[in-house]
Amino acid sequence: MAPSGDPPRLRQYVAARARLVGSGLVVGLVLGGLGMAGWTLYTGDARSSEATVFALGALVFGFGLLGWSGSILAGRGIEAMQEHMGARSNWTERDSRRAMARLCGGGGGIMVGTSVVAALL
Repeated sequence: MAPSGDPPRLRQYVAARARLVGSGLVVGLVLGGLGMAGWTLYTGDARSSEATVFALGALVFGFGLLGWSGSILAGRGIEAMQEHMGARSNWTERDSRRAMARLCGGGGGIMVGTSVVAALL
């Protein structure tokens, strides 16, 4: 939950979320650029490489977005079920949301990195 009314706490909240998604974005930028360059060297076709690597980035982004929303919708129910059944799992809604936010950032970074390298070629 976002803190309300306290500007320093709000800045901390936003900074933490920006680091979370930003770290995935930076990794995705590198992967997208390297993937685009590598696939172009392998196939010799820059247009096809751009389409392929961009589509893979979109797939990762979409999976992260779907998983993030699923974590929010079903997270507490899954945690309650695990507690009720006595399951010894370390899965939590918070950890799942964080992982999916990183995937969203990574997928977005792959798409942007691919587009930047394609524009340079």
